[in-house]
Amino acid sequence: MRQIYPVQGPELPPVPKARPGALPAAVREVASLYRNDAAPDSAGRRQAGWLRANMVSSADGAAWLNGRSGGLSGPADRMVFTVLRSLSDLILVGAGTATTERYRPAQADELWAQLRPPGAPVPAIAVVTATLSLDPDCQLLTGAAPGAQTIVITAASAPADRKAAVARHARIIEAGQQRVDLVAAVGELHRLGYAGILTEGGPTLLGHLADAGLLDELCLTTSPVLATGSASRIVTAPAAAADGKISRLSLRHVLADESFLLSRYIREH
Repeated sequence: MRQIYPVQGPELPPVPKARPGALPAAVREVASLYRNDAAPDSAGRRQAGWLRANMVSSADGAAWLNGRSGGLSGPADRMVFTVLRSLSDLILVGAGTATTERYRPAQADELWAQLRPPGAPVPAIAVVTATLSLDPDCQLLTGAAPGAQTIVITAASAPADRKAAVARHARIIEAGQQRVDLVAAVGELHRLGYAGILTEGGPTLLGHLADAGLLDELCLTTSPVLATGSASRIVTAPAAAADGKISRLSLRHVLADESFLLSRYIREH
């Protein structure tokens, strides 16, 4: 892996093939490039609340292969995936993606403990679903580690019986009436102490976050694959705003590894 923007850098240490006890040099170097404090506001202060997205795309813009994003990934992308999770307080995901990608609670042995504050629990998972279309007894809700209870964000109009079933295992946040109000939901997550939020999509949730002006950062891996087909782009505009909303981005860095490009963009506020 090598940094190719903003300056051509030296070869970084190789991506680790195993998870040793000590923090590998490659992970330490990559984490230094993605820490939130590398993106201060105009006054030089660290953001009190920060929402970043991590997505992978084919070279022609597809968000998945054969229905899942894993087919687009590679070793460097998977390392960045674990680094960004390790640097986050909470992982935000849409219900469709949670189901398709078979989400489960974050596991300590999948993270880099050295990148987290001492004693911090693993990042909690928060799922957005206006209709509560989740199995109330799925592992994502029932298997969370202590201090990292899964959060389900829904609308007030969601069926009461589903709310009661989900509430047996997960914390419920109501935001909005007929559909989820993401501005209110993200504000409540920040109020609960989740300052660093990482969203892993899917495209519809990312589109709603971008349209609401909530997305601060995009970490994008471009896979050296032509997917063709009908796969969605990584950001899908909400149906009510089919023309989309333009957000200007500032490129912070580009890493290259075996024809994969790993880019970090910050939204210009």
